[in-house]
Formats: sequence, structure tokens, C-alpha cells
Amino acid sequence: MDINAERSLIVEELQQINDISLLRALRHMIHYGLKNEGRISINQYNQELDEAETRVAQGHFYTSEEVEKMAKEW
Repeated sequence: MDINAERSLIVEELQQINDISLLRALRHMIHYGLKNEGRISINQYNQELDEAETRVAQGHFYTSEEVEKMAKEW
């Protein structure tokens, strides 16, 4: 499969996703890949930790059991 066909398949599958958390995770993965950076600064690392802790404190996370259940549906 060529790269354009792969992109098309990904776009079609993205259109079917209704889970905002999954979409955000995918967006972050894409952003990371586009930056082409292998490492981040300690400041960015700490900022991302703070943001993650805030999300967890607000209840925006999945338990390992929920993740395992979602993975079985893939």
C-alpha cells in the first residue's frame, strides 16, 4: 500500500471516532511525529506532567480495565 492510500484509510477511520480522548491522544502523537524531535526540554516535560496531573485530578482518564476492554474491541 502506498503512502496516499494509507493516509486515506486513516482519514476514513478518524471520521468514525467519537471518543474525544482518543482523538486528542492521536493529535498529540501526530504533533510529536511532525516536530521530529526525539527529546523535549525539562520545562516542557514538567509542563506536560502538570497538565496530565490536572486531567487525572479532573477525572479525565481511563482505568487499565477500561483500556483492556477498548483494546479488545479494536
